[in-house]
Amino acid sequence: MTSGTSIPDTVTLHIPFHVVKRGGRKEMQLPEGAPRLRRTDSTLVKALARAFRWKRILETGEFTTIAELAEHEGIASSYMTRVLRLTLLAPEIVEAILDGQQGREVTLVRVLEPFPVEWEKQQFSKKETT
Repeated sequence: MTSGTSIPDTVTLHIPFHVVKRGGRKEMQLPEGAPRLRRTDSTLVKALARAFRWKRILETGEFTTIAELAEHEGIASSYMTRVLRLTLLAPEIVEAILDGQQGREVTLVRVLEPFPVEWEKQQFSKKETT
């Protein structure tokens, strides 16, 4: 800078974004193409951890049925069944969730909905165009 150039008192930055609700919290959403930082969804990670923990408990024979384990955990067996299905997700999807690289549309509500067990047919981590 030269000594003859004046420095403004105020600098205004315009950053395009909008606020959306995700999982009961508000999140700033940047425009398409903006670099995205890794941000793990702790709700999804916790659900995955529970699912694999419950699967391991059932496999060891400590509890013989989902109903017994659900009663021990103090939750509804229907919820446990839905969460246990997360162990059927494709490894790439599980890895994307753990790395915080899953798509915005991948939420706990969405992954608890019925999905195909064939890994090739699972589309959670890909951005939908419809």
